[in-house]
Amino acid sequence: MFEPTSRYAGIPDSTLERPDGRTVTYRQRRFLPQARDLQELGQETVQPGDRIDLVAGRTIGDPQQFWRVCDANAAVDPEAIVLPGRRLRIAGPKP
Repeated sequence: MFEPTSRYAGIPDSTLERPDGRTVTYRQRRFLPQARDLQELGQETVQPGDRIDLVAGRTIGDPQQFWRVCDANAAVDPEAIVLPGRRLRIAGPKP
């Protein structure tokens, strides 16, 4: 259902039996990894006008991998970390 590069890839599904007898399948919750546990590939300084997808595209090569930058910086809100002059950790996938 999710692409291999999705933040939800590899997260198992669960089912819930509703009182009316219907079964609902859902993706289990994704917990943020500990930023310190991720292998740092480098750092990037946010430039004026940057967005998180631009940073990801420039550093990882794929703007849709912006969530990796968020994970490496323990950020739930991507906009909160894209402040000009801020140094962002860039990390690879969790081993």
